[in-house]
Amino acid sequence: MPPTLASLVHHSALKLTVLAGGDRLDVPVRWAHVSELADPVPWMEGGELLLTTAMKIDAADPGTVRPYVRRLVRAGVVGLGFAVGVNYEQTPPALVDAAAEAGLPLLEVPRRTPFIAISKAVSAAIAAEQYRAVTAGFEAQRELTRAALGADGPAGVLARLAGYLDGWAALYDASGAVVAAAPEWATRRASRLGPQVERLRERSAPASAVVAPEEGEDRVELQSLGTGRRARGVLAVGTGAPLGTSERYAVNSAVALLTLATERSRALHRAEQRLGAAVWRMLLSGQADHARDVAGELYGALLDAPFRVLVAEPAPVPEEAEPVADPLAGLADAVETAASRAAEAVLAVPEGERLVVLAPDGGAAVAACTEFTESGGVVLGLSAPAGPSAAAAAFRQAEQALAVARRRGRVLVEHEDVAAGSVLPLLADDAVRAFADGLLRALRAHDATGRGDLVASLRAWLSRHGQWDAAAADLGVHRHTLRYRMRRVEEILGRSLDDPDVRMELWLALKATSPASPGE
Repeated sequence: MPPTLASLVHHSALKLTVLAGGDRLDVPVRWAHVSELADPVPWMEGGELLLTTAMKIDAADPGTVRPYVRRLVRAGVVGLGFAVGVNYEQTPPALVDAAAEAGLPLLEVPRRTPFIAISKAVSAAIAAEQYRAVTAGFEAQRELTRAALGADGPAGVLARLAGYLDGWAALYDASGAVVAAAPEWATRRASRLGPQVERLRERSAPASAVVAPEEGEDRVELQSLGTGRRARGVLAVGTGAPLGTSERYAVNSAVALLTLATERSRALHRAEQRLGAAVWRMLLSGQADHARDVAGELYGALLDAPFRVLVAEPAPVPEEAEPVADPLAGLADAVETAASRAAEAVLAVPEGERLVVLAPDGGAAVAACTEFTESGGVVLGLSAPAGPSAAAAAFRQAEQALAVARRRGRVLVEHEDVAAGSVLPLLADDAVRAFADGLLRALRAHDATGRGDLVASLRAWLSRHGQWDAAAADLGVHRHTLRYRMRRVEEILGRSLDDPDVRMELWLALKATSPASPGE
């Protein structure tokens, strides 16, 4: 315990006498300071025991000592030591009344007790308290280190820390989810701090924050974990009072140990990512058997059941919107966290500005991907279920679905949606429109001269699958007129309408440039 007025009063060598404020002697004393100034407040920091002989003030005058005492109280002075036998043989009643009125403890210092003895007693007590705090902190550090090296790892560190603080401790992962807490009841308390944890994770590490306690709740401190700019986790500790010196040592030690564990996990994670990238390259090259051998226990379960391939890229950011910080990293964290909780194997491979994910069909990781799109920042393409031998085809499906998602302004498109839908929405592409305009430009130029309606005639003929009578009836012309127009189409384009590829290209061009076509 730090020195208090009570400990100084009970110090047998000092012989101090309490004249006022006897009910406030348990206040800690930060320092003992001697001052004879009429206004020593500018030199006070708060928490001091002020010692004086009243050389510069009239301690017997109520009009003088009342303002003097009030100024000391406002400055945070915790006690006033008044020496007798120097300027005053006895402590003036006016000073005693003023101290009692202001609630300031007043201690009478006998002549045989020099001020330096009081200063030494305070200094020695502070040094002893600091030594005890450092010693206790080192002991806590040793216990936490033993726990970190034990079988329970981070969970053991949390349990020891919570016991030492007589409070609780919780660990959050890179996504802000609670992964461990001690005691167990603290999980519910920690889960309510999600917004505060998220704000801390947005700051560069290392960072800390204090959650102001509400009525009836504990005080919570948050500490980020990690050595990079982005926090890889957060430690939360809840206590009934602000942390003391030894408790602060313990928390700092826990932060260091958990950061080491996090960085070690990151190094292992990077090695796993390299292995996963190798497995993925083998799957793409058609070496499914080799991929299974390399995958081993780490990714083997993923290749033993149908999986989905997801391809993600950052979503376009509107000019008026705030960009999402590293959305692909956030997606990877969300996927891996969901897979870890569900005991699923998942493979996430960064590819330039994209992220490729292999995840079990119908599993938690795929669900986490789809949920992540709701927060914005990424565009996803999702393949149909596939096996190792069809990984390359599934990858193409995911890329195609991603292309459709970009074109349609959607955040997620599944291959099943593309396969079950119409090809017509795909025509709403600038390159397709340019091709269509170029193909039909000569026919439109002919029609603009008023010498016939070749484009409308071509559309009617193709829509009737080359049936002359039906197409002519649709146009309200004789079938010979329609035959003449189709010959003109062939002459102008220099291509035969007997060629099915030509008919297909012309039909698609007409659909791509029709005012009723998708995307117009």
